[in-house]
Amino acid sequence: MKLFECQHCGQPLYFENVRCESCGHMLGYLPSKETITALEDGKRGLRALAEPRRRYRYCANVQPGVCNWLVAVDSPEQFCSACRHNHLIPDLSVPNNLINWRKMELAKHRLIYTILKLKLPLTTKQEDPEGGLAFDFLAPPPEGAPAAESVMTGHENGLITINLAEADDAERERLRHQMGEPYRTLLGHFRHEIAHYYWDRLVRDQPSIDEFRQLFGDERQDYGAALQNYYANGPAPDWADRFVTAYASSHPWEDFAETWAHYFHMVDTLETASAFGLRVRPKVARGAATAIDFDPHTATMERIIESWLPLTFAVNSINRSMGIPDLYPFVLAPPVIVKLSFIHARILAARGGNRGMLSGMVAGLRRAVGSAGRR
Repeated sequence: MKLFECQHCGQPLYFENVRCESCGHMLGYLPSKETITALEDGKRGLRALAEPRRRYRYCANVQPGVCNWLVAVDSPEQFCSACRHNHLIPDLSVPNNLINWRKMELAKHRLIYTILKLKLPLTTKQEDPEGGLAFDFLAPPPEGAPAAESVMTGHENGLITINLAEADDAERERLRHQMGEPYRTLLGHFRHEIAHYYWDRLVRDQPSIDEFRQLFGDERQDYGAALQNYYANGPAPDWADRFVTAYASSHPWEDFAETWAHYFHMVDTLETASAFGLRVRPKVARGAATAIDFDPHTATMERIIESWLPLTFAVNSINRSMGIPDLYPFVLAPPVIVKLSFIHARILAARGGNRGMLSGMVAGLRRAVGSAGRR
């Protein structure tokens, strides 16, 4: 995530801010400029200080307090480019649903921010009924309801369903312990589920499907049986040598989704580190300085990995000094780095990169990682 500042007074801002606490200006996110802008009232709408020649209004979801994105004042759209992907929202007359939906939207808007920064193809179901993206935010049924009415977080044909219960911190932590997961967040859910959406668009029926099967496995194996086996018997003992998480070992689709989610973790965190001008230089004999001063959305995978490993070692060490869990409680084994490079190549290709060059890059990184693993 970028670092934002108020154009009126220079106050640093968060992505979710709607009012500058320093000067009192209204604030809104302007997707076309990829920035939070200070706003002033005008006769024809809100004047954005980041783009003063045009006039804007807030997305209609500003009323329930779940969105701060802007829409051109003359646009026929009621909602912003992020909220137009919503298909179903929870019943806001039910206590706590609004609070939980707000948490969901904070995570979803951060997801859409990264998708737009990576310039991935993105359409709504209204624009493209077959290939568009939509979200259902569903509250769980009351206690005692039939099991058939339970809400399952998942993806199907471009429709991502998120169980609203995941926004309850206590419930999400209970599930994390129950599932034996080191990490479980709303943003992580969104990044995982969107991977299934993009697998359909960037890998399935594409020339890269053979390479996918070499790296992740054959997705044509029975998905239901694979998950049943995973939950009954757990992952293979050596899963950490080949997968980014234990769940990634359950089926190639889940391996892709887990790896994709970690790619998004890396890109967004590195952008934040770059915005703050972070530089890591451990004071040990083999400590090399690493300056995080690049745009990870356009960088090579080698550059991303070279910066990610020392950064996460540093922030994990800081967290341990505070007695709290690691920020990034994962180890990237050499095969996982190769899988990350495959995803990186597919994303670059989707934004117009040279496919031949990208395939060569993946092959070269695979050889380099393999050599490093043998040392």
